[in-house]
Amino acid sequence: MATFRRQVTTLAVAHALSAAERGLAVLPLSRTKLPALRSPHRTDPAQPPCRGECGRPGHGVHDASTDPARIRALFAAAPWATGYGIACGLPPHHLVGVDLDTKPGTDAPAALRALGLRFRFAIPETVVVLTPSGGRHLWLTAPPDTVVPNSASRLAPGIDIRGAGGYLVGPGSRTAHGVYVTAPGTARLRPAPCPRNLLRLLVPPPRPPRRRPRPSPAFPGDGQGLLHFVLTAHEGQRNTRLFWAACRAHESGLGPALTVPLLEAALAT
Repeated sequence: MATFRRQVTTLAVAHALSAAERGLAVLPLSRTKLPALRSPHRTDPAQPPCRGECGRPGHGVHDASTDPARIRALFAAAPWATGYGIACGLPPHHLVGVDLDTKPGTDAPAALRALGLRFRFAIPETVVVLTPSGGRHLWLTAPPDTVVPNSASRLAPGIDIRGAGGYLVGPGSRTAHGVYVTAPGTARLRPAPCPRNLLRLLVPPPRPPRRRPRPSPAFPGDGQGLLHFVLTAHEGQRNTRLFWAACRAHESGLGPALTVPLLEAALAT
């Protein structure tokens, strides 16, 4: 059994080094598909968790590397590793993984085809990895300036997305459920660019710009005018206008009611 485990780990290292030669950053995984190395901060409450800045291994996807020496060191620290993960979102490929699951009651491939018909995109020829459970991982790439987040069943049931901060189980990895293999005819391919219309579905829309608060209608007359006076202040006028408006508010008896709205107006500028 010990000999078989060493052979499995040796094979995982070989596959990981091969992926690294293609520019894919890798890290060792256990049979459970989780990072094989545990956090070095788990028993040190005085040391806050980090993303590898401490220099020690055990930071999950942040351990991923394309450096052969670093990869061998990671696997040497985790001799029980049986597979490897490929970090997504990193240069030069900026990999995006489309994970089509096979959970009971779901048909992820059909759901992806339906999305393609609805939003007018087609998945190009690309690397496809077959999972032991019967699912498949589609490897795509994103533009360098685009950050694709991870998601689970957001597009449709059974379709998970692996983006920045996530990883894909690499082909050749052995897990508790079996071995991940590259689909026939796709190992020679390079990851294809993600179709533009699909990419739009994967990237969350930008947040709307923050609007300046409008003067409250609860303060008629001088109240609204004072708020407007502060809201329209330009650089170099803001402190003076706020002081002047605050003085006028208190002189007119509106001071207690306008204190908070004037402060909010000043902060908004």
